[in-house]
Amino acid sequence: MAKSNKKFFGWLITIVILVVLFIATGPFYIVNEGNQVVITRFGSIVNTHTDAGLYIKIPFLDKVTTYPKLVLSLDGDEQRIPTKENQFIIVDTTSRWRISDPAKFYQSFQNLDNAYNKLSDIIDSSCRTVITQNKLSEIVRSSNIINEQKEENSGADDEETREINNLVNDATANETVTKGRGELCRLMTVEASKLVPEYGIDLIDIVPRQIKYSDELTESVYNRMIKDRNQVAQAYRSRGEGKKAEWLGKLESDKRTIASEAYRKSEEIKGNADAEAAAIYAAAYNKDPEFYKFWKSMESYKNNLKNYPATYSTSMDYFDYLYSADGNR
Repeated sequence: MAKSNKKFFGWLITIVILVVLFIATGPFYIVNEGNQVVITRFGSIVNTHTDAGLYIKIPFLDKVTTYPKLVLSLDGDEQRIPTKENQFIIVDTTSRWRISDPAKFYQSFQNLDNAYNKLSDIIDSSCRTVITQNKLSEIVRSSNIINEQKEENSGADDEETREINNLVNDATANETVTKGRGELCRLMTVEASKLVPEYGIDLIDIVPRQIKYSDELTESVYNRMIKDRNQVAQAYRSRGEGKKAEWLGKLESDKRTIASEAYRKSEEIKGNADAEAAAIYAAAYNKDPEFYKFWKSMESYKNNLKNYPATYSTSMDYFDYLYSADGNR
């Protein structure tokens, strides 16, 4: 009896040791939320798990490779790309992607670094393909809101404002955008998505993080901006010169009208005054013709004789009142 008990305890201890050793070798593994795993045995994929939970593997034989199940981002390198007009720009993109099939992803890359390198090449290629097929205005603009605002300004109620806006719009005319940056981003994503499914990747989008002009294009753009601003300034100056000439012409016309009206009124007043004076003189003459004649002679002497320093003869009738108050000598 004692011998059988001893044997039982020996087996029990052995089983406990084996269980402890089995657990120590790590047969269990946990897949956390947001992760997915690939189980390989001697380099071959034997299983995949995309749901969180506790799973069992064969110790020493099975290898667990963990990948994120969340959305990942990839910032691309700057590229110097020509547009459809052969104008070079510097494009820097960022993209979002996720691992949709961990088994294919493992077979293609095994680790994230290899995936980043391959995916970066695919995105750069699709970006270059789309940009080279489109004009610069399609890449840097998303809509025609600039042109629409100009059309609204051109329809202003004030005629003067409308004319100025038309001059400015003519000087800074913009090309019409048919696709825009948003549509080009979608086309880049579609182009790149043709290749990534075979790698177990789902590409969500590609967005240009930064678009810069190349050095040679920057100077050209600045010169064009200066030219456009000068055209706008010239449009305002031309409008101002036209208005100035219009107002000066109107001023001259108003001056002539006012002067003419003033002259007419002054002549009318002088005529009335002369008529009134003549009437007064006539009334005075009728009252005492002899005194009137005497008074007029005195006024004539005062006004005329002062201009002559010497008089050599006074025998004319004109000088009668110099010798007699009644004009008789």
